[in-house]
This record gives sequence, C-alpha cells and structure tokens, in this order.
Amino acid sequence: MNDLHSSRAEVAVNIVTEAGQIAKRWYENANYRVDAKDDGSPVTQADLEIETFLRAALLEHFPDDAILGEEFGETPGTSGYRWIVDPIDGTKSFVRAVPLYANLIALERDGEVLFGAINLPSAGILVHAEKGGGCWRNGQPTQVSGHDRLEGAYVMATWLEDWRPETIGELTGQGVILRTWGDAYGYAMVASGHADAVVDYTTKAYDLAPMPVIIAEAGGRFTSLDGDPSYDRGSGIASNGLLHDPLLKLVSQAN
Repeated sequence: MNDLHSSRAEVAVNIVTEAGQIAKRWYENANYRVDAKDDGSPVTQADLEIETFLRAALLEHFPDDAILGEEFGETPGTSGYRWIVDPIDGTKSFVRAVPLYANLIALERDGEVLFGAINLPSAGILVHAEKGGGCWRNGQPTQVSGHDRLEGAYVMATWLEDWRPETIGELTGQGVILRTWGDAYGYAMVASGHADAVVDYTTKAYDLAPMPVIIAEAGGRFTSLDGDPSYDRGSGIASNGLLHDPLLKLVSQAN
C-alpha cells in the first residue's frame, strides 16, 4: 500500500480498538434494550452508539471519505475512498453473552478492499490486514493453515439453518469437522490458521467487507459461493486456499 492508504489503516486500527472498548462496556454491563429491525434481526443501543462513534471518528480524520454502515446507511464522499463498518457483527451472540461478536471495518477504493479489521474485544483478538502488508493478529504476523484434505478439515458456519442436510452429510461423510459460532470469528480463525474454512450462505456487504484482504494477506482465498472474489454477492467462503475448490464444489450445491 502507499503511504496514503497506510495512514488510513493505522488510524483505523486505533478507531476500531476504541470501538471495541465501547462494545465491551455494553457487553459487560448487559443493561440495554434489544429491538427488532425490519428484517427481524436484533439491534441494540450498543450497535447504534458504536456506529455513531465509528462514523464521527472516521469523518474527523478523513472528512472527504464515504462511509457505509449497517445501522445508518451510506454517507457519500469525494475522495474516492469508502469505509464500510459493522458496529457489532454477531449481535445475536452479543445479546446472549457469547464473547465472539466483533467490530468490523474495511477500506476500499475503486471497488478494491485495501484494509480490513476484525476486532473481537471480549475475546481479546484483533486481526487486521492491509494490501501488501501481511495479516496480523494481536500485533504478530499470522497465516492460514496448511491442511490440504477435506478429511480432518475444520469448517466453520455461522448457522446451519440454511444448509441442506445432504450437504452436511456429504461433508461429514468425508471427514469434515463442522463447527458453528461463525460470523466474523470464523474468518479470524481461518486467517489465524485455527480453522481451515468458513462458509456463509446469507450475508450483507458490511458482514464481509474486511474479509477479502484479511484472508488474502494471510495466504488464503475468499470468494462468494458462486466463485466471485467480491464481498457483496450475498454469501462468502474463506479458506486456506488449498481446500477452496473442493469445498466450494460441495457447499455451493446447498442452495
């Protein structure tokens, strides 16, 4: 990345870390209202406060950049850069006191993701990457696993409700070990080499925006379930790269 990109990335790491401190305070206090959005998904006071903070902090530093967020939509910009934020990815986990929720932030220019961060404040994990700069977990370089067979592969899923039973049976029949509590946590696990792949059948752009650069810089591969490398196709699969094609062939048949 050039210096202009890197300066944004450095600021973003600080901002998402501070957002995590806000989230952790709400999480530990557990005294907040939970409402349902139009699509039935939950939203809390914490979601709204954190996105408000993220937007204000980013615009303070980069007033000409655009911002897209889960709760407040899009704010246009003129610089050519766009930030994409999800204040709490995994709100269902958050409201049930599961510490695997995350704060997500990504930076793109001309449709290319240049920086991404997954901050899991209650789990004590921060994974971030910038194009050409490697992938980092808590300040240390990290990379995907070297597991090259479906047998024994750990595959994460955010939930199993939208998986066909036949697909689950075929994967487990080949020795795949399926685990849930996915969301952004699954992608952090893949980038860190602790899981071999993660599959999401139903996503929004802000759920996956950081993942292409994080997974690529960790040495893996990210696509949608139709094989497109974009984050905004409504689905996602990230892997160590070695398992991507055989796994994609199986799971893309699930819908």
